[in-house]
Formats: sequence, C-alpha cells, structure tokens
Amino acid sequence: MSGTGQRSQGGFPRRDAEGRVVAYGDLLGIGLAGVVIGLLALLVFDWGFATVGAGEFGFARVAAALTAGVVAVLGGMLLIGQVAGLPPLLSGGLAAAAFTLLYATVWFHGVRWLGRRTG
Repeated sequence: MSGTGQRSQGGFPRRDAEGRVVAYGDLLGIGLAGVVIGLLALLVFDWGFATVGAGEFGFARVAAALTAGVVAVLGGMLLIGQVAGLPPLLSGGLAAAAFTLLYATVWFHGVRWLGRRTG
C-alpha cells in the first residue's frame, strides 16, 4: 500500500498518512455504530430503572428524544446557513448552541406532554 497513501496498519476506520478517515462510508459506519450503541445503552438503563421501580419503560422519553433530535438538527442547520459568513469556529459554535437549546427545550416539554397523554 505504499503507493496509495494509506497506512499499512490495519484497523477501522481506514486512515491515510495524515490520520484522516479515507472513505466516507467508514465515517458513516462509525457514526451509525455510535448511534446504535448509544440507543442500546439508553434502553438498557431505562429497562434497569423500570425493573427496580424507578420509572416506567419510557416510550415517551424515546419519542421525545427522537423528535427533539430532528428539530435540533434542523434548527442548527438553519442557523448555520444564516451565519455562513462568520468564521467557521464561531458559526459552528452558534449552531451547536442552537442545537443544545432546541434539543433541551423540546425534550423537556415533550416528555412531560407525552407523559400526561399516555398516563
């Protein structure tokens, strides 16, 4: 592999000589694996709390989290489109702040609203 610019060491994701991920599919695979592992961990903890009586197995929490995630991503993307002329660090920071505020707001109120609706 000396002529391709890739490291000869194994591992995943594949990286080039500068340490950057070589293939877009590798990056997506790692990202999606992280999402799946995070959801499984959330379900295990939620099930554990429900087993010891510390809360219900939370459909409301999962639904609110998914809705909040979609709203927050869209809000962050809309904001970053509006502040595209700013330096990347500043525009990215503003988008991250918008994501955090939107996610927290939708999740907080969504869990309570769905909890009242589902009993």
